[in-house]
Amino acid sequence: MSTPTPESPRPTVSLLPWPGTAAKASDFAALAKPRLNLLVVASTGAGFFLAAERIDPAVFFHTIVGTALVAGGAAAFNEIIERDSDALMRRTRTRPLPMRRLELAPATWFAFSLSILGLLQLAAGATTLAAGVALATLVSYVLVYTPMKRRSPMATLVGGIPGALPPVIGWAAASGELTAGAWVLFAIVFLWQMPHFLAIAWLCRDDYARAGLKMLPVVEPDGRSTAQQTVLYAAVLVPVSLLPAVAGLAATLYFAGAAVLGLAFFAFAVRFAARRDRPTAVRLFVGSIVYLPLLWTILLLDH
Repeated sequence: MSTPTPESPRPTVSLLPWPGTAAKASDFAALAKPRLNLLVVASTGAGFFLAAERIDPAVFFHTIVGTALVAGGAAAFNEIIERDSDALMRRTRTRPLPMRRLELAPATWFAFSLSILGLLQLAAGATTLAAGVALATLVSYVLVYTPMKRRSPMATLVGGIPGALPPVIGWAAASGELTAGAWVLFAIVFLWQMPHFLAIAWLCRDDYARAGLKMLPVVEPDGRSTAQQTVLYAAVLVPVSLLPAVAGLAATLYFAGAAVLGLAFFAFAVRFAARRDRPTAVRLFVGSIVYLPLLWTILLLDH
């Protein structure tokens, strides 16, 4: 074997068994949207801790991992179904399927595998009720909400249902039943989602219009209905977010913290409704991202 000289290129040695393995793995991981699903997992964990009389680490582990797998599968199915519209939008056109870095068949197998493994893990490691709620979340998100986005702005409202079920999964996994507390958590997340997603829809309305997705700011470009709904849901969220204190899930600290957070979130919504411009929409979106983790934190601390 000849020794490389300064003039000759050094041989390239791949430390991976197949060329491009790391890039391919990264593309499959991107299908599952792990960053976006962090809040899903956090909400599931909150529901689990609030329902559990005692914490079983093994059950908690299976609940979190099982939910993460199902959420990843749902995200992958969403990207499979929307691959053509994703190719038309600036913020999504570099995803693996629009860029043809992944083929449809392996992406579909990946989505099925994540979903089935997650449901089995929830059923075997937590409770069958938790697996049933996760299945309802998966089916309603993939088969109802995702295709509905091309047909009606009501898709955002419908999509709020699977989006609000993660804390219910956690509750079902910890207690094996769905009591009033589970539905209080569902209501909080459902109402929170509407200003959150309407802010996104306003910011991305040109992209959505290009892709033929009938989001509310696309159907009604003046933004009046978007603003009205944002304020309405944020207003209703304020009293509903106080219900955990009334239901015995928390006490005074949570009541005060939820009131302050709710009123601040409502103020962001009112400001957006008054101006309907990009800066106020960004503030509403960022405020929504901050609101829910803080609310869960205060609730768990005061539980």
